[in-house]
Amino acid sequence: MKAETETLKRAVVCGAGGFIGHHLVNRLKSEGFWVLGVDLKYPEFSHSVADSFIVGDLRDPSLYDKLLSSEIDHVYQLAADMGGAGYLFTGDNDADVMHNSALINLNVLQACVQHGVQRVFYSSSACVYPTYNQLDPDNPNCKEATVYPAEPDSEYGWEKLFAERLYESFSRNYGLETRVARFHNIYGPEGTWCGGKEKAPAALCRKIAAAMNGGAIEIWGDGRQTRSFLYVAECVEAVRRLMESDCREPVNVGSDRMISINELAATVMRISGKTLKINRIDGPQGVRGRNSDNTLIEARLGWRPGTDLEAGLRSTYAWILDQVTQQLTNPEMPSC
Repeated sequence: MKAETETLKRAVVCGAGGFIGHHLVNRLKSEGFWVLGVDLKYPEFSHSVADSFIVGDLRDPSLYDKLLSSEIDHVYQLAADMGGAGYLFTGDNDADVMHNSALINLNVLQACVQHGVQRVFYSSSACVYPTYNQLDPDNPNCKEATVYPAEPDSEYGWEKLFAERLYESFSRNYGLETRVARFHNIYGPEGTWCGGKEKAPAALCRKIAAAMNGGAIEIWGDGRQTRSFLYVAECVEAVRRLMESDCREPVNVGSDRMISINELAATVMRISGKTLKINRIDGPQGVRGRNSDNTLIEARLGWRPGTDLEAGLRSTYAWILDQVTQQLTNPEMPSC
């Protein structure tokens, strides 16, 4: 009789200690997969349900013989050197971002070919889209086909675009089945919420949760820049649909409801029940407008996000409020 793990589909999640990777592990386990997670660290906020978890550096090619020592059906590659605008757009971290992420992707692909992995997923980003199509906050153009002529607004975006070509090349030359999603601002509970690598929803939830009613928070720039934000459970659903599909081209995975940073802040304030003043300060803002065009993914996968932004923010704010409260009441917790 075969061992149970031989009858289950087997998946490796690279970046399983991170925000989306941790949620993806939960989803795969709920579907009956045997899951091996790998990352530099364990998930920070809750226990991983992965069947096995290896703490290791994916930049090290010797790690992969351990990861892929048995037959693996799917590899999900979400590991990257990344963060929010304060980390990616200052220019101070460009070399690390490009070097670390490129090494990981080269290693993942080479190992998948060597070990006969059937299919690999890669998490790209909306940051691949050219700056010239994102100058108007009210009318950005982020259709998948508009990515060329290339002009990403950060080295992070350039590395993601290079990686997309890398996955395409390995698919073409080695027959590796690849699936690529361009994520648009994924948010939700158990994501990075302080320390400089958090995204706008988490940063605003933290600032508002920590502020006294009638006080003030800071926002970088005029707050008129627009984005769309996708709840993490919706993201994971799209990833699973994509991985099980025959769609070989990159697709947007995001919400198509565009909102300004000012409106986002007002929404979180309304959820919190607080009235706060906004102090505007200099800081990196990224492109003026970005919104997910979901025409392709709807046509190919029948996927549309179902979680309303305010509902997702309520869940996220409640979780971050709890983190802020714990930090204030527990002197052993590190401060932001």
